[in-house]
Amino acid sequence: MTVSEEQSTTIRHRSEMWWCTVLLASVAIGLAVLLVVDRQPLSLLTMAAVVIGALTMIGVGLRRHRPERPLPWYLLSASAVLFATGTTTREINDHAMHPIDDLFTLAGYLCLGVAATLWLRPRQVRANYDLLLDSALIGLGALLASWTFLISPILQSHDTTENTLVAATYPVLDALLLTLVAHSMATATRSETSLRLLHVGLIAVLIGDLGYSLDTVGNAPVGHEMLLAPLLLAYLIVGVAALHPTMATLGAPRRIHPHHSRQRASFIAVALIVASLVPVVGSSLDTLDRAVVSSLCALLLIGVLVRSERAIVRSARSERRAQYQADHDVLTGLLNRSALLRALNRDHEHWIEQPLCLLFIDLDGFKMVNDSYGHAVGDELIANAASRIRRVIRRGDVVARYGGDEFVVLAPLERQEAAMLAERLLGAFVRPFELSAGEIPITASVGLACGSPRSSEDTIYDLIRDADSAMYHAKEYSLGYAFHDDLRHGADARHGSDTRHGTADSGRRIWRPSGRSHNASGKSASTAV
Repeated sequence: MTVSEEQSTTIRHRSEMWWCTVLLASVAIGLAVLLVVDRQPLSLLTMAAVVIGALTMIGVGLRRHRPERPLPWYLLSASAVLFATGTTTREINDHAMHPIDDLFTLAGYLCLGVAATLWLRPRQVRANYDLLLDSALIGLGALLASWTFLISPILQSHDTTENTLVAATYPVLDALLLTLVAHSMATATRSETSLRLLHVGLIAVLIGDLGYSLDTVGNAPVGHEMLLAPLLLAYLIVGVAALHPTMATLGAPRRIHPHHSRQRASFIAVALIVASLVPVVGSSLDTLDRAVVSSLCALLLIGVLVRSERAIVRSARSERRAQYQADHDVLTGLLNRSALLRALNRDHEHWIEQPLCLLFIDLDGFKMVNDSYGHAVGDELIANAASRIRRVIRRGDVVARYGGDEFVVLAPLERQEAAMLAERLLGAFVRPFELSAGEIPITASVGLACGSPRSSEDTIYDLIRDADSAMYHAKEYSLGYAFHDDLRHGADARHGSDTRHGTADSGRRIWRPSGRSHNASGKSASTAV
């Protein structure tokens, strides 16, 4: 865009904002006059000016911001025209043109409901069943209050069946509209200023309809012409919402995370309070009214019970997930160090009558892999190593990532069984790892410490310390695996002397991968002795 085009666009926007400001000021003055002077001609003239102003602002917003889905705004414009036409027809002819005025008004409700559905439908909400349930409960509470305080008095006060049904329809439509507004408010974000303004406008419409319903039953707190004020305010707010840049996102697909759960719960609490007041307020209700009120109360209570049950299940699921995350390593899915240290105390009865052996596993040359290929490849290697270890151990054994490239296996094994498990673990590292950086061979060293949980001296901390010491000895002498008891009794020193003369130690097997497979640190592993 050239400089001249940018300047012309800026001048056009300024001119549009100037006359929109003048229009808003004129509407505000009109509303102020309406509040002071309660006359029908002035009220209708003010309403015509406000509707024209709102339609003009919607047109300006559509031309300036060019939303991808303008249909909701066209429907809002049509609903404003239909509401204004129905109200004007009703006021001028003093209800003499029934049901024409009601047809215009009901058509306005239809356009408004379709517009709200269009901007709500593309919103993909996670766990939307809870949100829909909350919105439905709010709508049921509104319908219950409407029946008790509005619909039932309307049914008792009207003479003709046609007028009675039409008048009783409006509170029902308002309850449905409130449900849509509640659902939209729950999915709106703070950045959607235009949508929030529409919420305020729709709430103003609901307040105006409430005033008309109270006027129908003879309980209106203000004059008949004053009831137009909320409706005119709604037109004005819708026009302002169309001028905001966020109007372009109305009806666009959007992934929303549900929030405001506490606010929705507050609305539901209000609905329950209304339900508790029904037996007192509606003591003079007839049989039909009592049947309807009882059904609505039953549905409301069932919905609250379902909501409570889902909340309990969701809370338990969140607690389990939090506990799992606290006990498990994120990278490998194995237990972490803190969970390992609690393993004996947590399942004490399982371990108390069995022999106990702890295997401390360390990957040889992992630091070189990490330095050569980066931490991402190092994480791949750790995850794959954890997967191989998990496939070797038994289902009842405890396996944990102790830290870095160190793993711990805690199993109820005798010494000979523990040696066989160590051989299987070392055998799991014979095959090179297929990683994103290529084929990487790596070996492991295992230290073993055996004891008994019945002895106060053989705690999990002692076993880890002893197995760690044996692992470092096995790594230093390329033994594959070593028992800490042999280190303590000096068996390793004697065995080292024997192997130099071609003999094997009778007290312990030394295992190495068969063939000559170089590990990542460049050392070669010879055949098994």
